Amino acid sequence: MSADLIEQAARLLRPSKRLLVVTGAGISTESGIPDFRGPDGLWKNVDPDDFSFERYLESSEVRHRSWTRWSTSPLRQAKPNQGHLAICELAQRRKLIGCVTQNIDGLHRAAGLSDELLVEVHGNVWKTRCLICESEWPTATVFERVDQGEHDPHCPHCGGIIKLTVISFGQEMPADELSRGYAMARQADAVLAIGTTLSVWPAADIPLTAARRGASLVIVNQGETDFDPIADLKLDTPSGPTLTRLVTLI
Repeated sequence: MSADLIEQAARLLRPSKRLLVVTGAGISTESGIPDFRGPDGLWKNVDPDDFSFERYLESSEVRHRSWTRWSTSPLRQAKPNQGHLAICELAQRRKLIGCVTQNIDGLHRAAGLSDELLVEVHGNVWKTRCLICESEWPTATVFERVDQGEHDPHCPHCGGIIKLTVISFGQEMPADELSRGYAMARQADAVLAIGTTLSVWPAADIPLTAARRGASLVIVNQGETDFDPIADLKLDTPSGPTLTRLVTLI
């Protein structure tokens, strides 16, 4: 890790009073959660079509595979890492205007980041909703039903299909969360993008909105991102130790 680059990043971000943090799967790999597109990523081991909203609605078998996959996922044991904790430190210092995350693992909240500052544009694995009556409850209760052998759990209130609040391919994005993210981008004076290739839209448009307004853009990601050409600084380093050091310097 280049200490000089981290010091440069600190100089860019230190003046910020309204820092927008944007995170992707790369910040959670140090918590034992695989990313999607890497050598051991999720798309290497499963059929991406199983993640389409249409197939989920149509097929009991797809729903069964989905519940089984999530109930045995490393997410159930994952804990926040030093990267998540570093972002909470920024919030405690009142430097953070918000954290927009593509992640569905709930680790930002588990680390202590408040709901007021957190925007989960792709939903959250820890909340389940009925697609008919829109009742909601903790996913842990559904995992218990799956663990006990239930093949395709349905809503206990109306009998409708139930689903994690995680957004599937072809499913409508959560308008309220996107609106909150864009509002933060319009106020941000700097952006710190962590562990994301910035290639998934419309999530990637949120940091781009801030950058187009003149906000500084610092990227921490192992590998190329779509925004490397417009970044003020790019750190191709692991997020956890990088953020821990960066926060001490800001």
